[in-house]
Amino acid sequence: MGEPNIVFEDKYLLILDKPSGWIVNSAVTTKEQPVVQKWLRDNFDYEISKDDLFRSGVVHRIDKETSGLLIVAKTKTAFRELQRQFKQREVGKTYITLVHGKVSPEGGTIEVPVGRLPWRRDRFGIVAGGRNSKTDYKLLDLYKKDNDYYSLLECFPKTGRTHQIRIHMKHINHAIVGDYFYAGRKTSRRDREWCPRLFLHAQKISFTHPVFNKKIEFELSLPSDLNKALKNLSLEKEV
Repeated sequence: MGEPNIVFEDKYLLILDKPSGWIVNSAVTTKEQPVVQKWLRDNFDYEISKDDLFRSGVVHRIDKETSGLLIVAKTKTAFRELQRQFKQREVGKTYITLVHGKVSPEGGTIEVPVGRLPWRRDRFGIVAGGRNSKTDYKLLDLYKKDNDYYSLLECFPKTGRTHQIRIHMKHINHAIVGDYFYAGRKTSRRDREWCPRLFLHAQKISFTHPVFNKKIEFELSLPSDLNKALKNLSLEKEV
């Protein structure tokens, strides 16, 4: 497993391409696993790189198995301003995901309350009284393998709840390929015969530079492991 790649760097920011398998924030439970926050603390020397209070500059999180773009602030001022932008929903995010089944309609919005499941505290789901969560989605391509259909989607989360896209896809009965938690063990085990991990990638992010006040956007292509997984399917329909 490779280290995070630096996509962009200036005096105030680092934009990383986080590989799948890396946890974003340090915690007691992370033990020997690769952690972005620890990697930043050990390898960089900017204003808040060693500051646990500012999480070494990590502004937001993506799941361990999800790959893609991660914003890191290098100063307290940049950190606070970027946190404000996330809170005010001023940050644009685009994810690519492959889900089970034919998604119809080809575009739409999922808006439901999510929270921790009372009977399983490490899992999240749709719960009455949960926090509002919203994701827009758009179908990109339709694939087939044997008799099963798969939809390649672009997802645009408008809120930042834990496991949001994963929960939303399960909610519309189109669980993400390789998702142990929400597709079920049997299905995800079968998925992982041809797809090595959760098929979810943080592809694009746009926000206002915290110091220069200009809009910036970063985009990554689909990583090779997920590209390879798509080659195991036949393209049914380009949208």
